[in-house]
Order: sequence, then structure tokens, then C-alpha cells
Amino acid sequence: MTVRSDFALELQLERTREEAADIQVKGAVNAVVEHMSSGGGRSRRGGRALTDLLAAARVTAADKDEWHVVRLLQDSLDYAEGRILRPEFEERYRLFQDGARNEAARHYLARTIGAASDFVLRAGREFLASQPGAGAEKLLSHVEKLSKEAQWLNAPEDRPGRYRILRGRAEIAVWTERILRNRVDMEDPDGATRHIISILASDPEGKVLLQALQLQRRSAGLIALRRLAEDPHASERDLHEALRGQHWIFGGQFISEATHRRLVPGDELDIPLIRGDGSLHVVELKRAAGLRGPLVKRHRDAWVPTAEVHDAVAQAVNYLVGLDEHRERIRRDLHIETRRASALVLIGHPAAQPDVPEEEINEAFRTLNTHLNRVEVLTYKDLIDNAERLLTPTEDA
Repeated sequence: MTVRSDFALELQLERTREEAADIQVKGAVNAVVEHMSSGGGRSRRGGRALTDLLAAARVTAADKDEWHVVRLLQDSLDYAEGRILRPEFEERYRLFQDGARNEAARHYLARTIGAASDFVLRAGREFLASQPGAGAEKLLSHVEKLSKEAQWLNAPEDRPGRYRILRGRAEIAVWTERILRNRVDMEDPDGATRHIISILASDPEGKVLLQALQLQRRSAGLIALRRLAEDPHASERDLHEALRGQHWIFGGQFISEATHRRLVPGDELDIPLIRGDGSLHVVELKRAAGLRGPLVKRHRDAWVPTAEVHDAVAQAVNYLVGLDEHRERIRRDLHIETRRASALVLIGHPAAQPDVPEEEINEAFRTLNTHLNRVEVLTYKDLIDNAERLLTPTEDA
């Protein structure tokens, strides 16, 4: 992942340092600025060290209850990691022009919206002229299809300066293209992929091939995750990256991963999953084979989870309490139901404690889970093994 380190980020951090009241928070923010300035010349240093320093400063601000600084630092981190675009970041904090609004950006956006509206208006009038009896629903359906088909806009060689939108099978073609672009790793998306699309779009058995490609991609992702889970040097960030966009691993009841991770002030969820009924499921990630302490310990002739496991469960419970307290706002603003929210804690790997049989670790976790209500605890190996069974076809299939 490329980490962005530029003048806009430096300005925003300088303002964040001014907002900080506690000397430790100021020092933590200053450490980030000093790292950026240590590149030599006009270059600014970025890399993993920058994001680690930003995360550390955010934790320091949270410990001192300076939540406005936490929000500023989270925006800095999101910008550095590319989750906030530069125009939005600069406009949000008015970093240039002495705090004045960027009128050029506003005019550009206004012209773009105006041109798009004129295009839709003309297309709507043409549709109504050809189908005068069409109602509002048919018109909106036509506009929706037009929006999807616009992705297939091309430039005909015999008409320089003109463009055209393909019609007909565009909807299934777009669906196929999304599968190939977002779920299958391929090269030359404008050449080979489009050729494959044209074949699959006209082949009733094309879905079988797409399913095979998806299965191959999921299998590769699972292999990569298993490798990281067994690596004692893999960090929580590494595991998070391997799980990003792979909500299927957690089971078929989840339909997507929520865009927003900060649903409650001061809390940032690792992986917020959405069930089919719209309710939230929180996944809290800890280290796998690189866990610093043991997963279980001996107590009265039985293996029981250690304090590190219980601390992780307590953290997940605190998340759920915060979600309950902010339920109405989250549902109103983000359309996410948190009343039935639950949590999964992923922690450890049996390989990190080889002196204890894996069955004993799993049994200790199963016993713990029977006494928990809305939180479940799993090792990474248990999760990966379950996901692998989902990929393996049964004899009946």
C-alpha cells in the first residue's frame, strides 16, 4: 500500500498539534511531523513508519480524552492511506487560500452536475417521445439502465470527437465485468477481459465459468491468509489487509462489509460486517501466531483462556455497549441496525502454543463461548478451516 505524505497532510497535522491541549498529545503529533520532515530536501517521508506514528498519536489522544484530536488524527491516517481523496481533505480543513472555500472546485462540480443533468434530461425527453404513455417508474428505470450502460461508452473510429453508449446486453455485461474486474485477478482489462465478457455474455453456461473463477480467487485468498496466520511476524495490520473484502470467509449470512468503521466516537472497528437483515457483526482482530502471550493456561486440571483472551472479549463487549448507546443515530445516519449487533474475536493460532494440543485450545474456547451471549471467540486456524470447508464441494454436490 502506498502511503501519501505531502504538504496538505503536513498543514493539517500542524493545525492538529495546535488543537492538542495535553503535552503528551502534542509530543505524539510532533513526532509525526518530525518524521515527515526528515526526508531531506523538499521530500517528505511516509511509509509504514508514518501510519504507525499516526496510529500511536491517535491512541495517546484517546487516552487523554481529547476526542476532537482523535478525529483529526483519524482523518490524517485515512488521507495518508488513501481513504480520503485530496480535494475532500483540502476542502474539509480549508488548508489553502487562508481558509477560504475552493471556488474552482465548487464551479467544476457545479458544471459537471449541470452537464450530467442536461444529458439525463435530453435522454428522458427522447424516451418519452418514443413512449408517450410511459409513467414515472418506466422513465426512472430507463435512466437507471442508462447510467449502467454509460460504463460502456466508447469512441467510434469513424466519428472523431463523438462517443456512444452501448445498449442491449449492457446490464449482464456490466455484471460480468464487475465479477472479472473485482473478484478475479487478470491483466489487460480493456483487451482480454472485454473479449471474455463478449463470450460469457452470450453463453448461458457462462455463470459456471465465473463461479469457477471466483472459487479459484477465494482459494488463493485463503491460502494467503493461512500463510499470514502461521507467520509469527505478521501484524494485525497484515491480517486485516488479507481479510479486506473477503467477508465470505466469515460465513454465508454476511452480505457485505460496512464502509464506515467509526460508528461510535472513539471506537474504530476492525471489520464491520452486515448480515442479510441489515444488522451489524463486529470482527475484532488480534495477532495470530505472533500473539505475545499464550492462549490458554492450566487451572485446576483444565485449560482455560488467558487474561489476554478475556481482555479482547471485554474490548468487543465495550464496542457493543457503545453501539447500543448510539443505536438511533447510527440507524438514522448510516442505515445500520446495531440493536442485534454481535461480535467475533479472532485471536491466536495453535502453532503459537505447540505444547498444548489444538483440541484442548478449541475446547477451552468452546467452553468460553457457551457462557458468552453476543461475543464469540475463535482462533485464526479455526476460522480458516471452516472457510476451507465452505470451498470444498461435498459428495452430494
